[in-house]
Amino acid sequence: MHILRLLLPTLVIFAIAGATYGQGEWRHGRLRVTPDGHYLQYQDGTPFFWLGDTAWELFHRLTKEEITQYLDNRKAKGFNVIQAVLLAEMDGLHRPNQYGDVPLIDQDPEKPNESYFELVDDVIRAAHDRQLFVGLLPTWGDKVTRMWGTGPEIFTAENAYRYGRWLGSRYKDRENIIWILGGDRPAIHDTVDTRPVWRAMAKGILVATEGNALLSYHISGGEHSTSQQIHDEPWLHVNMMQSGHGSGHDVPVWEWITRDRNMVPTKPTLDSEPNYEDHPVNPWPQWDPKNGYFDDYDVRKQTYRSVFAGACGVTYGHHSIWQFWSEREEKINHADRYWTEALDRPGAFQVGYLRQLIESRPFIDRIPDQTIIAGGQGEKGQHIRAFRDREGSYLMVYIPYGRTITVNTSVLKAGPLRGWWFNPATAGTIDMGALAHTNKLQLATPTQGFGKDWVLVIDYAAQGYSIPVFKR
Repeated sequence: MHILRLLLPTLVIFAIAGATYGQGEWRHGRLRVTPDGHYLQYQDGTPFFWLGDTAWELFHRLTKEEITQYLDNRKAKGFNVIQAVLLAEMDGLHRPNQYGDVPLIDQDPEKPNESYFELVDDVIRAAHDRQLFVGLLPTWGDKVTRMWGTGPEIFTAENAYRYGRWLGSRYKDRENIIWILGGDRPAIHDTVDTRPVWRAMAKGILVATEGNALLSYHISGGEHSTSQQIHDEPWLHVNMMQSGHGSGHDVPVWEWITRDRNMVPTKPTLDSEPNYEDHPVNPWPQWDPKNGYFDDYDVRKQTYRSVFAGACGVTYGHHSIWQFWSEREEKINHADRYWTEALDRPGAFQVGYLRQLIESRPFIDRIPDQTIIAGGQGEKGQHIRAFRDREGSYLMVYIPYGRTITVNTSVLKAGPLRGWWFNPATAGTIDMGALAHTNKLQLATPTQGFGKDWVLVIDYAAQGYSIPVFKR
């Protein structure tokens, strides 16, 4: 009887703050990989830049009113993907949500609790009305291989397939879902190989959705990417990495993006968990704040450099928001403020500026090109990244440490150029006006030194690009 339940989609009429599914028109269809394999676009061909937020405990720890508050805040800042987990990390099988519901009956993946999933339905509808994707994790990884965390391990290949098929059936008509397997665990660790479980879960989702699903995998932190373990899995559409919080400042995520982009078959890649804003700068498992906390400057350096290296987008995170720490919850790893106080931290605004900057020019034909940096390159915190478009109509250079650099403009079309500076911290712009096309151009950032990061944009003047007015 329970298996029959799993194979039948469930239609639920439920609402958060009065939202009704279909109230906001979903404009462009589902997501898919671009023909060149590097980026993402909608079904109708509209380009898509992934700007995610880690809201792992969303279904588990928030009330309906709080979910509305969170989604409205993230929509206003420009986020378009909300990453959240159905079977949550923080004892998600035993501790109920805010309405007294656990996700599974008797911890059995073949006995989903209808009341719990009604809330999930509502969140997906509310996100849809706000033009937001839900990066939906069917489970946190400790339910497949504990390694650390609470667990318990409840999945086999057999029940993972049926659980995946049930989820896929329930949400097969929802265009705003991106499926993310994994849940902060490697697919292979020492002698433990969980690929058969994830493969079966992915198969269930794909069968139920008739192949209309985009799938990725959230891997654990450290120098890990899905490209190293499951790149060749046909169900994996997008590679993910987690540059994370445990290796200090300036983890060379740009090198990992470059590696992934060069792999065959070609797949999009992105950093789905860089350093969280306001997370202690200290190795796992201590997470001692004695070395301070990552700030918005750290966030900018990692997000900009991964995107400029050729990622299809990036995910932001705040240490209090992923866990939704409040007076109801015990803090995890030295969180320093409640989630409601973290909603408007500087980094959350600034990643929205990044999306606006990328979308101000044609962006799914971006080509990372380090030959643009002809002088002034630095290491670690001073490392510069650059890209151009395929047609040579513009280039962008992210300079994390303000100084003088030399730019190779020969990558652009011959003719007059126009340059401008963009401040990633404030979204301010400075128009440099006409620039000579001299192949080598020496330029100094408007301010110099640590914490003074800038983006240089040079356009082929005849293209007629304008300097955007940024929403702040």
